[in-house]
Amino acid sequence: MANSNAPFGLAPVEYLNGSKWNGQVRRYYIPSNDTNAYAIGDPVTIAGGADTRGIASVILATPGSAMLGPIVGMGGLQYGGMSGDPTNLNTTVIPATKTKAYYVLVADDPNTIFEVQEIGTGTPLSAAEVGFNANLVAATNSGYLSSWVLTNTTEAVTATLDVKLLGLSQRNPNNAFGAYAVWNVLINNHSYRVGSLGIS
Repeated sequence: MANSNAPFGLAPVEYLNGSKWNGQVRRYYIPSNDTNAYAIGDPVTIAGGADTRGIASVILATPGSAMLGPIVGMGGLQYGGMSGDPTNLNTTVIPATKTKAYYVLVADDPNTIFEVQEIGTGTPLSAAEVGFNANLVAATNSGYLSSWVLTNTTEAVTATLDVKLLGLSQRNPNNAFGAYAVWNVLINNHSYRVGSLGIS
């Protein structure tokens, strides 16, 4: 059975110690003069600066640069607090042209393992690439979720590549090596930790 093409960006599933992801996140700030669109699953990185209350600002990551983690929420209990905005509760996608600032919840623990879909073009990654590092590829969101995917043209031992390939996700028994495979990855080039060489 062929893998489905349904990209979702980065989705947290567990930690390196084997425990399931517990939903812990940190709140970050996107200023109104930011010109990027954002969706759940989009990776972001530290932008430098903060809002008036000291909440650190983030910006959309670029492939090959240090990543903080993906956006996993644009609402919830964090909103409506001291620096929250309850009008953001029903936000699905943050537009590129903004009339206000936004707050997002990011899974930024460098020990978090994520699922990500492989791109459908090129030569698919294989078992031989497990342990290598690779980059992600940016794409326009679906209107609901991120469309970032894992590329299969950059796999190498290079320490500055985006993610480390840990193997295929086991949550779907039909997931298989090939186009659109869903991989488990660790952010390698992380904003809070220096990247390591891949294992060849």
